Amino acid sequence: MSILKPYRFYPKESIERRANEILWQMEAVGNFTPRWPLEPSLVADFLDLGVVWDKIEPDEKGAIAARILPAQRLIEIDEDTLDKPEGFQESTLAHEIGHWVLHVNQDEADGIIKQLELDLGNFGAPQEPQEPFICRGPSGSKTESIEWQAQYFASCLLMPRHVLQQKIRGKDLTKWSH
Repeated sequence: MSILKPYRFYPKESIERRANEILWQMEAVGNFTPRWPLEPSLVADFLDLGVVWDKIEPDEKGAIAARILPAQRLIEIDEDTLDKPEGFQESTLAHEIGHWVLHVNQDEADGIIKQLELDLGNFGAPQEPQEPFICRGPSGSKTESIEWQAQYFASCLLMPRHVLQQKIRGKDLTKWSH
């Protein structure tokens, strides 16, 4: 089995539902109750994903803002993103969480982690080191669709429709100065 799920098209409604399910599960636990604006590191903690800020060297395609190390349940974010405008880090982390939820075979990742924890030497452990999950590809490709899915998930997670509707109730957004 692959640590990455095979490509599939997710409709917007399905992506929104997945994001809302996580938020509802967090609320049910109590100590993970979401507050707005949402801090996506709380979601990462709830999903038992580590988050580190580190220097990620660019590859042949250019800068890498973030990547997932599935076999470590880890999201690594390039420390250079700290210089980006406010909200970029939160959006980046929520985007990577979207990849984790939608595109990573979590059962397979957890199986690899368990094998490594058993310390069986080379027996049963992956022969190749697990590559980080970096999602990039040519325009018009499946990769572009996967990127859109992760970004739509991030927007649904950071500002769910029901929260947005509460926040704008009674406000005339046509007169909003920005």
